[in-house]
Amino acid sequence: MSVLDRFRLDGKRLFITGGSRGLGREMALAVADAGADVILVGRDAPSLDETAGEIKDLGRECSTIQADIGNMADCERACREALDQLGPIDILINNVGGRRVPTATTEMPLEVWQQILDLNLTSTFLTTKLIGGAMVERGAGGRVINIASISGMVVNRGIGGRSYETSKAAVIQFTRATAADWAPHGITVNAICPGGFMTEPNVKWAKENPDVISAFREQIPMGDFGQPEDLGPLAIYLASDAARYVTGASFVIDGGYTLW
Repeated sequence: MSVLDRFRLDGKRLFITGGSRGLGREMALAVADAGADVILVGRDAPSLDETAGEIKDLGRECSTIQADIGNMADCERACREALDQLGPIDILINNVGGRRVPTATTEMPLEVWQQILDLNLTSTFLTTKLIGGAMVERGAGGRVINIASISGMVVNRGIGGRSYETSKAAVIQFTRATAADWAPHGITVNAICPGGFMTEPNVKWAKENPDVISAFREQIPMGDFGQPEDLGPLAIYLASDAARYVTGASFVIDGGYTLW
């Protein structure tokens, strides 16, 4: 058997939140290219349909669930629908998240703080509880990949909205705790911590805050931002047998930004 065969995902099924655009889309396409079928969850029906079509062009099955994962009732509905109608699920990627508001701590309303924690952290808990919990119950192992951020390790310069840093730091620790609990069940739980990536929201934000973006780019040793497709190979690795002995780890992918 070639070492590359250990990266294959044939016969597996992925459930990914925020899977129709940006980083989620690229990871979904990569995992499908490695052989897995996919369940895409997202808010926007047209982008869900478009990405699903691309996955089917790769010869894989793809189902879509339209849901706002930042709304806990909708998040639970999506998970239960997938488990009841589309399971079993072998790989979970918790990709949904975002800063959304650059509001300073002194100005941030409590309800906005809670909304961002729900979007980034509580949704990760709930999908892990439900989708990952089904993996535990089935007893056949599994993979959970949480998309955290370097913002869970460092503080971003010149940007408000510290609920983002707080929630992403909590995602990293939740990853470690769940990894310890579920290792005896053959389920690995790892985090990916992206740095600066020019996703659609970040492109829009960059146009509104060019000075902050320029300063960020200047601090990256490799000299530029990452591209969404850079995450695909790492997602394949963590989802595959190649990473069977890796759990509780947080993989930084930031062009060296956090080195300084």
